[in-house]
Amino acid sequence: MLLELINKTGDIKKIPQQKYQELAGEIRHFLIESISKTGGHLASNLGAVELTMALHLALDLPKDKIIWDVGHQAYTHKILTGRKDKFDTLRQFGGLSGFPKRCESSTDCFDTGHSSTSISAGLGMVKARDLMGEDYTVVSVIGDGSLTGGLAYEALNNASKLETNFIIILNDNEMSISESVGGMKKYLNSVRTADGYLNLKEDIYAQLSSNHKVVNGIRRAKNSFKQLFVPGMVFENLGITYLGPVDGHNVASLEKTIKEAKKVKKAVMIHVMTKKGMGYGPAERHPARFHGTEPFIVENGLPRNPRTTANYQDIFSTVMCKLGARNAKVAAITAAMADGTGLKRFRNMYPDRFIDAGIAEEHAVTFAAGMAAGGYKPVFAVYSSFLQRAYDQILEDVCLQKLPVVFAIDRAGLVGSDGETHQGIFDVAFLSSMPNMHIMAPKNKWELSDMLKFAVDFDMPIAVRYPRGNAYDGLKDFRAPVKLGKCEPLYEEKDICLLALGPMVKIGEEVRKILKDRGLNCSLVNARFYKPIDTDYIKAASHSHKLFVTMEENVLTGGFGEKVREYVDTNRIDASVLSIAIPDQFVTHGSVDKLRSELKIDADSIAERIMNELHR
Repeated sequence: MLLELINKTGDIKKIPQQKYQELAGEIRHFLIESISKTGGHLASNLGAVELTMALHLALDLPKDKIIWDVGHQAYTHKILTGRKDKFDTLRQFGGLSGFPKRCESSTDCFDTGHSSTSISAGLGMVKARDLMGEDYTVVSVIGDGSLTGGLAYEALNNASKLETNFIIILNDNEMSISESVGGMKKYLNSVRTADGYLNLKEDIYAQLSSNHKVVNGIRRAKNSFKQLFVPGMVFENLGITYLGPVDGHNVASLEKTIKEAKKVKKAVMIHVMTKKGMGYGPAERHPARFHGTEPFIVENGLPRNPRTTANYQDIFSTVMCKLGARNAKVAAITAAMADGTGLKRFRNMYPDRFIDAGIAEEHAVTFAAGMAAGGYKPVFAVYSSFLQRAYDQILEDVCLQKLPVVFAIDRAGLVGSDGETHQGIFDVAFLSSMPNMHIMAPKNKWELSDMLKFAVDFDMPIAVRYPRGNAYDGLKDFRAPVKLGKCEPLYEEKDICLLALGPMVKIGEEVRKILKDRGLNCSLVNARFYKPIDTDYIKAASHSHKLFVTMEENVLTGGFGEKVREYVDTNRIDASVLSIAIPDQFVTHGSVDKLRSELKIDADSIAERIMNELHR
């Protein structure tokens, strides 16, 4: 096998050109087999195999630099840089990351995980290169989906001023996670179909190759041809040299184009056409489902461990459709995550009230603020990790104006295998500092439904944060009406009071059982609200409890525990507070259960910490 010959960076250059297609096939087979066992990003990586091979052939790594936008398409890059033997640990605790990591390899020059950053980072690296008098090549690889993000346009505007080489590769597969949307999609579609320009150029060059004078004249006139046959030529008009479209599955053509681009003393964009999921039927047919996949059966693409219970996204989807039916003013907004957040059904039922803003969280929030000011009830469904990119818009455009925008914060808390860039552990800290913001978290699937209904009827900014994975169906008999800032006592005893939020309520049940087995009295309370907290309950409970244990799945700073401690201290309440939360750190990849254990926020660790607190 050719892949056995590739064990370190640069080994691909030993492979003869006539074997490139065979090697690409072996890499795809390796990716499919590996990811079918570990899970991971499949469709995006299958589409970028030849492009990655061409980059490694045309560049001198690690001297030259490749910055992958998001980085979920960099698996082939990892294979070609000596990491293929670690793919059985992909996205597992202590194993290979699913994204580029500078700590993993000198060929990973920039840590990534969120979209639309690669051009800005590449420009910065180009500036550092030139100031230091060095001569390496910098390449930023960005997808057409990521090109819907505003940061990418800010960087393109800056890149237009360059008088030094910088290569931008637009990996155009007509997808982000869901299908790309907006004006850039329409523009790229027009470029893709501009066969008249492309065919005419190739025919003329081929027929007149012996007449250099005529060919040079044709070259000088090429911009006129582009303006005539390719609508807009927006990149050329920005001052960025445009090359393409290029077949993204032709290694030799890609390698040649990249080498040509290295000679240009300005910013160059190579427009590469690829197919997401290339080479694996199920992923080609369902690229969104295989964007980030759980382990699956190779023969048919079906999950190895199919879900038997609803997850929180399913519950959200069902409730949103019901709310849309009851209230014609309810609208749903997503930032290119209709499938992931569960808004696909709402989109199908109420297309006029569904808005996909593209990968542009800042725009999505201010857009929601505008809808709210116009009399609608917008619900912005967004992953916790991505919401933080819209901090300014939430503060200035929503909270300052007290606009009734609902933030449905998906993947809140630990999400596991995607690692540091995707853990949803910071939203409480920044949202709770904002005046007029209200934050709550459901203990189970029924409470998510109740909280969403409460949020839609609420007339101020409000966030509902819920985790990834199966929706908890325990504590069904506890369904007190949701009231602003009021908790829900579940089991009331004395001495120790567990104040838990969201998925930590289920862990609180386990902690209570452990403590009861040790002969200790323990109350369990579903705190419900991160902000405002139920000070009336805390004051009343302090008469029979000497230890409050706050339990939350977000960072300690700015969290629920800090608010409870501040209230207890400020009001000189005779009780201690033990705050159980995630330390103020970035959390690596691994299963959620493993990460909870490592962070000491699992049931056994919490019970032990309570025992230690009692014996101080």
